[in-house]
Amino acid sequence: MSIRIHIGGRLYPPEQAAVPVLDRGFLFGDSVYETVGTNRGRLVFLEDHLHRLARSAERLYLRLPPRDEVERAVRETMAAAGNPESRVRIIVTRGDASVDLDPAAAGDPRLVVIAQPLGEPPPELYETGVEVEIVSVTRNLPRAIDPAVKSGNYLNNVLAMGEARRRSPSVHEAILCTANGSVAEGATSNVFAVVAGQLRTPAVEVGILDGVTRGKVLQLARTNGISCQEALFMSPDDFRRADEAFLTSSVRSVLPVTRVDGLALGDGKPGALTRRLMGLYRQMVEAQT
Repeated sequence: MSIRIHIGGRLYPPEQAAVPVLDRGFLFGDSVYETVGTNRGRLVFLEDHLHRLARSAERLYLRLPPRDEVERAVRETMAAAGNPESRVRIIVTRGDASVDLDPAAAGDPRLVVIAQPLGEPPPELYETGVEVEIVSVTRNLPRAIDPAVKSGNYLNNVLAMGEARRRSPSVHEAILCTANGSVAEGATSNVFAVVAGQLRTPAVEVGILDGVTRGKVLQLARTNGISCQEALFMSPDDFRRADEAFLTSSVRSVLPVTRVDGLALGDGKPGALTRRLMGLYRQMVEAQT
């Protein structure tokens, strides 16, 4: 198991990898990124992730390197790391500049690719489910830092996770709400609830990241006759009283939630609809790779 990092066309072990301190990604979090997992050594939904990377960059007026350069760097870094399964982080910063907030002061964008072992949750968590905490840290307003942009400015999420872990060191994820009190998303995941047999997830309009795995789960629900709703408002109590819940992300896939704020959700076990969607998503990934 190893980590390899691609910067400026060269590969490095982590202890030798570095970017200049005047890189705007380091100075200001002025960057975009994607995390892509593998299955049987093949990248899962890479096309979707690169499309979202481009969409994030466009919204920040950040120029990306050519697509073939990004893909080549990804594959070279994975090969150099040599892990059976990988988690690949693709980062593009606005590049170097003086300590000046003006984006026009930046030079050429900088591509960084990090390949490391996948590090998915232990198998037993898919059987027992995980605990989450609904925190007081709110999700950024779309007119401030748009949550639909997957950027390197991650302090909002860092503070949320810190609050959750101070409450319960064993908690798996922090759940953030919007300024008007609606459940939005996890610090590193999207959230779903099952209420009276219907699958519900916060709508993109609430102010969330449009997760790749989230989109695939909604697609699976609609094509398999599962009633689903993208909700414009879901209160914390609605979420706490749900029959089932789960998280989605590229590394987690579909991960059951069985405790919220220290209390059992539903009967305290992964529910039938959650398990069904776990299986359907596994089949989709196998077919894609």
